[in-house]
Amino acid sequence: MKKFFNALLIILFFLVIYLLTWPVPIDPVAWEAPENPGYTGPFEVNTRLANIETIPIEGAHGPEDIALDADGRIYAATHEGYIVRMENSSAHPEKWVNTGGRPLGIDFDGNGNLIVADAYIGLLSIAPDGTITTLVSSVDGIPLGFTDDVDVAADGKIYFSEASAKFKAKTYGTLAGSMLDLMEHGGHGKLIVFDPKTGKTSTLISGLSFANGVAVSPDQSYVLVNETGNYRVLRYWLSGPKNGTWEPLIESLPAFPDNISAGFNGRFWVALVAPRNQLLDSLSDKPFLRKMIQRLPEAIKPKAAHYGHIIAIDENGKVVADLQDPDARCPVNTGVTETSQYLYIGSLVTDFIARLPKSKAGL
Repeated sequence: MKKFFNALLIILFFLVIYLLTWPVPIDPVAWEAPENPGYTGPFEVNTRLANIETIPIEGAHGPEDIALDADGRIYAATHEGYIVRMENSSAHPEKWVNTGGRPLGIDFDGNGNLIVADAYIGLLSIAPDGTITTLVSSVDGIPLGFTDDVDVAADGKIYFSEASAKFKAKTYGTLAGSMLDLMEHGGHGKLIVFDPKTGKTSTLISGLSFANGVAVSPDQSYVLVNETGNYRVLRYWLSGPKNGTWEPLIESLPAFPDNISAGFNGRFWVALVAPRNQLLDSLSDKPFLRKMIQRLPEAIKPKAAHYGHIIAIDENGKVVADLQDPDARCPVNTGVTETSQYLYIGSLVTDFIARLPKSKAGL
């Protein structure tokens, strides 16, 4: 018995040493998590997202973002690097081109080119004939590490986000890299603009905790960017008396915001990838404990819960639509694209494109 306890003490000793000293890639920063409203008020639990239809994708998965061209064809960016295309809303997705990386956010410019935020490569342009051109691979001489979302303004300028300059997507993967960045909370994200006319890039906002979705307002007066790690959407002014400044548009969301897109009637759609984690919020001001958690085996680390959730906000940050599916028929929501008939919904993990008839969404 004595030998058993001695062995147990030795094991516990080395376990403590491991939890205290084993090297991990993060260096957590103390911060204060905002109040979590939970699923109350404008976020009250409902099942309005439960009536989705699914369109299978053969040989690919993770349709992160969805875009429509001038002819109404539907495009989605997948984990395997493919941009898949549907000729119309009743067709099935077919593989169009492969970027050789991991395309995330996509949007069309005024010349019919598909602009792609590729997490591994940078900012790409794909011509209608499928020719791929790299527009931006570095900013200020530093290679882009995690190009995330993109939106093209009416004047041709391209606004895009770099989610994390430290936890590079090609090194860690998009999901693991995002989890590392959120756990560290080091402010490695940026909102960037690229002007194709001059070939120049400029950083508009830096120090963001996982800069994510990007959307230019219909009147072109501001651009929105989702700051996933701080559960909020920021507005950067492009004109007017506040030109060149930024401010929160909506804060203290009950979940992690991913992509954002302009919809109909002044709506901006925000995909909420997963509910907030109470344990991580409680450890926001305890960086040492967050570092210890990073040393735990993957099987017992805190996990993101699967929950279907998208919202729409107006130009004042008011929630004007809230669609949920607690059963998560389409989990890990990453983007919403609104058409006259449907809401097309992206996901990081599904092998299908989800869509919800607007008639069933109360829109």
